[in-house]
Amino acid sequence: MNNTKAILSSLCLCCMMAPSRNLVAQDLAGSVSYALPQTTIVLEVEAEHEYFYAGPYARFAKKYLGVDAEVEDRTTCRLTCVKMTPTVEADQSARYYVNAGKGVPTFLSLSSQGLIAVSDGNFGEASLWRFPSQAGSDFAGKGLNSNLTSEAATLYRGVRDDASFNKVGVQQNMVVQKSLEQRAQEAAATIFELRKKRIQIVTGDTDATYSGEAMGSALSEIAALEKEYMSMFVGYSEFRTQTMKCDVVPSKDNKSQKYIAFRLSDADGVVAADNVSGSPYILELEPQPIGEAAGRAAVAKGEYAVYRVPAICSVRLTDGVNPILQDRIAVYQLGVECYLPLGK
Repeated sequence: MNNTKAILSSLCLCCMMAPSRNLVAQDLAGSVSYALPQTTIVLEVEAEHEYFYAGPYARFAKKYLGVDAEVEDRTTCRLTCVKMTPTVEADQSARYYVNAGKGVPTFLSLSSQGLIAVSDGNFGEASLWRFPSQAGSDFAGKGLNSNLTSEAATLYRGVRDDASFNKVGVQQNMVVQKSLEQRAQEAAATIFELRKKRIQIVTGDTDATYSGEAMGSALSEIAALEKEYMSMFVGYSEFRTQTMKCDVVPSKDNKSQKYIAFRLSDADGVVAADNVSGSPYILELEPQPIGEAAGRAAVAKGEYAVYRVPAICSVRLTDGVNPILQDRIAVYQLGVECYLPLGK
């Protein structure tokens, strides 16, 4: 019986010296399994997607209204909010065993302080992201003037005299389609007329009498009509909000400690770090140096538990040039591993 205990004790000590790589292996009987903690940086990104539709009269806006207007449709995306949250997870690449002896209570009390992680459960949350479909442009019903106009045309008819044919002009009206510039001119004239009416109502320079709610309703209707006509020149935009979660797990093997957290694309919005269609946003970590302990205790004999002292890091998110946010967090896997003696 004593030999069996000695063998099990030796196995536990061997397991403590090296991490367990097999996640499906059965834990040793009479021992406690635990994993060292690691820090995962969770970024909650919110972006605003803008679909801009140029007005059909955009190229005449300068001529008839004196304003500059975009003449082509465009799609843009910009960040509106970024939230960074450091979370602690079990590092499954660094699992250890200890004997369930007298030292286990101390071991478990340290785990409550975050020095070691006992649970092997999943600490993450499922994230679902749907991007809304793009709607097409619609200018129908925004122009209230007729699309047709009347213009004079002169036709010629041949008249035979005694010795020759002569051309005689005949005036005839024809219904033709207005040109795009004619329609833009009429829309601009309507805008100025609406503005004139608004000034007349406000100043009382009108035959009708407006007061109280009647005046407010009339001004609101005029403003709505002017906005519709103006959209034919300056266009309009539709906005969609997109949210996405991105996880960054720092690694000690990364010498530069720079990670592409996510990318931003005008066409697709916030995309994953490996999607090269967007511009990268970089997460930079700068760990502070970890000094040696002030004094050294005698090397403990017997069993011990391994724990991590985290590195305090300055974390900065940039678009490659401009800083987006900056904070200080503790990153366990960039720190040092220490040993806790377990009492007999």
